[in-house]
Amino acid sequence: MSYADEIFIRNAREIIDNGFSDEQYEVRPHWSDGTPAHTIKRFAVVNRYDLSREFPIMTLRKTNLANAIDELLWIWQKKSNNIHDLHSHIWDEWADETGSIGAAYGYQLGVKHHYKEGMFDQVDRVIYDLKHNPNSRRIMTNIYNHTDLHKMHLYPCAYSMTFNVTGDKLNGILNQRSQDMLTANNWNVCQYAILIHMLAQVAGFKAGELVHVIADAHIYDRHVPLVEEMLQKEPLPAPILKINPEVKDFYQFKVEDFTLEGYEYHKLGQKVPVAI
Repeated sequence: MSYADEIFIRNAREIIDNGFSDEQYEVRPHWSDGTPAHTIKRFAVVNRYDLSREFPIMTLRKTNLANAIDELLWIWQKKSNNIHDLHSHIWDEWADETGSIGAAYGYQLGVKHHYKEGMFDQVDRVIYDLKHNPNSRRIMTNIYNHTDLHKMHLYPCAYSMTFNVTGDKLNGILNQRSQDMLTANNWNVCQYAILIHMLAQVAGFKAGELVHVIADAHIYDRHVPLVEEMLQKEPLPAPILKINPEVKDFYQFKVEDFTLEGYEYHKLGQKVPVAI
């Protein structure tokens, strides 16, 4: 079975069976009908994915890898904060009339900073260090910029990546302050697994581990029956990720350069409602 399924099953079961409910508190998120969106949560969930073993995509339900990669490229490659540069509509709720989500996500990665080696934005600094100083313990990004929080339409959820080269493998730690486990968990895991694969390929490494640290891992009240439905299904084998080996420039990757061979998955019984 897919290892991503094993991890999701373990996390979901722990949250549902032993999690903390915020039902007695006032909460910010709500459903489209105005009803408060309460959660059951666990604090500090840490998962490890060995990317040399398999690509960590779930089979208990479909993860739309093409759209996930498109969003990743929107943030990390285009460094955009405008939904008009994105093909999916997942950010529409947070965009203004111009399409902007404010000084968030890609905007933060694209801001240039002065280093002793010159001016870099955060992405180019990572690429520079992986190529010129791979043993550094300072290869990281952080988009949770307190100075600009008031200008962001949504505070970053996945806010920090720390990269570490061990031998010939590139590893990464994704820090996330909050995660909707049903709608976003595997989506983010696939995105940052792809990011590690991309950076490893352009810097001459193999993809190693992705460690995912989630401060507040939660399942929304209306999602619990859907998660329980998923947990009754038998996980399927993980597919094989294929990446165009000709791409050596991080900014030349396209969605079409990534394909999955043998991706089979279970269908979910209904559309997943999204809390806003």
